Amino acid sequence: MEPQKLLNAMLSQDKFSEWLGLQVVEVKEGYAKLQAKIRPEMLNGVGTVHGGVTFAMADSAFAFSCNMYNNISVALDVHISFTKAGKEGDVFTIESQEVHSSKRTGVYDIKVTNQHDELVALFKGTCFRTGKQLIQE
Repeated sequence: MEPQKLLNAMLSQDKFSEWLGLQVVEVKEGYAKLQAKIRPEMLNGVGTVHGGVTFAMADSAFAFSCNMYNNISVALDVHISFTKAGKEGDVFTIESQEVHSSKRTGVYDIKVTNQHDELVALFKGTCFRTGKQLIQE
């Protein structure tokens, strides 16, 4: 199944990624690269990007990359390490790369960087593959 077709099916229902302002740069099996500009409503009480926003962006990239096999995949375990605070106006690039894949699980490393190529966060996700198709073939 063509990754762009699978992505379109996911995006048609993913209002949260739309709200985050995520733009898909590239997708293929086991890989996704996204970008988003940080808006004022994404900041926390100390004026930096809310950790939940960074987490959500990484989680969306994770979801797109692990669902490009037309096998509905859901998060089984995730972890994030924040390395640099983001600020309003930053442009985040979120890149998800598969590091292991089997019939039932996949493991992904997701890097979040800013427009200066500085590391903002590292996210690691393990997905469970349900065996159900996203798009019926």
